Amino acid sequence: MSQLCNTLSLPVGDDVAMSTDYRNVFIEAAPDCPATEGEEPPAGRGNPTVARLQYELLSQAPYEMSSDDVLFAVHAARTGVPPSEMDEARAAFFAKDQACLRASPLGKRYGWGTHHDGEGRVALYGVGTVEYERLARDPNLAHKAAMKSRR
Repeated sequence: MSQLCNTLSLPVGDDVAMSTDYRNVFIEAAPDCPATEGEEPPAGRGNPTVARLQYELLSQAPYEMSSDDVLFAVHAARTGVPPSEMDEARAAFFAKDQACLRASPLGKRYGWGTHHDGEGRVALYGVGTVEYERLARDPNLAHKAAMKSRR
């Protein structure tokens, strides 16, 4: 099991699937994040970057996807998983440890915090916003920081 992000092992039939989902957690921007406010990640050259894909998914549909949903959707988009193979590809993806959203460039570089609600659904909040500050001070949430870019 990954020590990076406290992934969970969930039984799925005779197998075990990994999960990166958090519940009632606010992941704050990394202490060494250079952004002073939430920045829209650049589109990238040719194919969108991981940061851009995560940003688009979370900004367009707050609290509609879990961390697992976001991470797999980005993987599927970048690797071209055909729609007919999504279930099998998702099972294979989570059969291995995956880094959670604490390792996302959104929190490490672009100034975004992620709030994971009681059902594990995720929304983005930019550093310096009223909502970000409220969540960062909320005693009812567990608080974690995005991973630093450097040790």
